[in-house]
Amino acid sequence: MDLADITYFFDCCIGQWSIERTYHYLTHQEIERSHTDFRVDAITPELRRKVLADNGYGPVENIDQLPGFQLAFHTISDQGEEVSQELRALFVPKAQEGAVLSGDYLRDRAYEEDRPIISGFTYSQNNRELLMTTPYTRVVSVDSIQLINPTLRIRRILNYKRPAEGEAMDTLALVGFGVEQKVG
Repeated sequence: MDLADITYFFDCCIGQWSIERTYHYLTHQEIERSHTDFRVDAITPELRRKVLADNGYGPVENIDQLPGFQLAFHTISDQGEEVSQELRALFVPKAQEGAVLSGDYLRDRAYEEDRPIISGFTYSQNNRELLMTTPYTRVVSVDSIQLINPTLRIRRILNYKRPAEGEAMDTLALVGFGVEQKVG
């Protein structure tokens, strides 16, 4: 597997980001805007192993070459709500088909639910887009980060009401859009 491009993607993500987002809550027809200060740091070898252990994930070859990060953020909504969180994430590529890598995305803490979680990811080298799909208890979150250049990312968040087993994801609960700019 060729990890050079996804490694470049994550190297560009390291640093401080200023993020402006708009969320459209389709369940109750509300629009919310928010500002987030977001800090991304490289993940240490010890934290890589902790993320695997927290998720009960088996042994992984070349763990220190796998993409990952640790992040902290603080968000303030236009309604005055504040949220802060820290987490560590590790990406375990399992397959490559042409310019697309896919695999597991592990976090020691999920966004929607306070627990370790294993999600799926794909990364397209053609447009430098990381797509992460996380099945939570009530929703399935499909989160896209597209690296436009080393200091600009575009974010898209689609939260679907979690369908019954075997059913299609076709009912959106939330749609979010963001412009993420590196600062400093």
